[in-house]
Amino acid sequence: MTEQVRAVRASAYTIPTEVPEADGTIAWDSTTLVLVEAEAGGCTGIGWSYGAAAGVDVVQSKLADLVRDSDVDAVPGTNEAMRRALRNMGLPGIGATAVSAVDLALWDLKARVHDVPLHRLLGTCRDRVPVYGSGGFTTFDDERLTAQLRGWVDAGIPRVKIKVGESWGTNVARDVARTRLARSVIGADVELFVDANGGYTRKQAVRFWRTVSDADVTWFEEPVSSEDVEGLRVVRDAVDADVAAGEYAYGLGDLHRLAPVVDVLQADITRCGGVTGWLRAAAVAAGGQLQISSHCAPHAHLAVAAAVPNLRHIEWFSDHVRIESMLFDGAEDPVDGELPLPERPGHGMTWKAADAEKYRVA
Repeated sequence: MTEQVRAVRASAYTIPTEVPEADGTIAWDSTTLVLVEAEAGGCTGIGWSYGAAAGVDVVQSKLADLVRDSDVDAVPGTNEAMRRALRNMGLPGIGATAVSAVDLALWDLKARVHDVPLHRLLGTCRDRVPVYGSGGFTTFDDERLTAQLRGWVDAGIPRVKIKVGESWGTNVARDVARTRLARSVIGADVELFVDANGGYTRKQAVRFWRTVSDADVTWFEEPVSSEDVEGLRVVRDAVDADVAAGEYAYGLGDLHRLAPVVDVLQADITRCGGVTGWLRAAAVAAGGQLQISSHCAPHAHLAVAAAVPNLRHIEWFSDHVRIESMLFDGAEDPVDGELPLPERPGHGMTWKAADAEKYRVA
């Protein structure tokens, strides 16, 4: 007999950063995680997203009753029902993060009910998943940036990323200096990525890349806003680095528009519809002969990253690495630049409720 979902709960936690952080276009001093728990068959599945605590209200007021009594095995159908339920209130943004967290919890629940690891339930293409170190915030001084970069290299991670486009592209000289510092710290054998978070104009992005061409930058993420689709095409065609975008895609339409103008498509499981949406995003990328890379939330992406043949890597984002290591049991560290797949049921993560309680805001 098919199990049915018996309960859905949501809660939110705001965790301060160790120091103020910023990228090219925004600054922050805390990160909010929205947790969803779904129960069936004596098991509890968990999912999460990073965004706004208001996601809890969306889950409780719009999605929980809809998901309750649904078939544990019918997650894609439940995902579609959730998306339709949010049509009038607005699916992109907070709505999409709520759907994503519920979907991830439901897939975790399904795998736990069947007592198999989620990556095996989905079908595994690899037994280890490559990562790249990500952080390098514009608020870091040279000493902190150097320490973070050396930490990744010493841990065997062969690719690292820093933020550029500081203050909406108004401090290019510092972007250039930090990029060259990064190359000097990591040496010649480690790949260097940069991420402008849409902070540059089109030609500014091209000029920046040409100025730092001696630093051998191989990945240029959101050189211009992802809303500037033609601008991404212009930059992609002008630089040798792989241009990547897609982290703000809340649906397949967004990804479909971006696929023709990037070298690598990105997708965030906590924004694009959870496991269901991310696997579809990987198919969009594959249809354009592209690889896909995940955005943030590394442990949430591990199972789906193992399940698609066109994966480039997942983002070992320092802010979320810290939070997931603090608040989940089962958060593993990479070995020689790769994350091993858990053999525990579900995605292998267990929420540390007692440790998280002091951060609870909803």
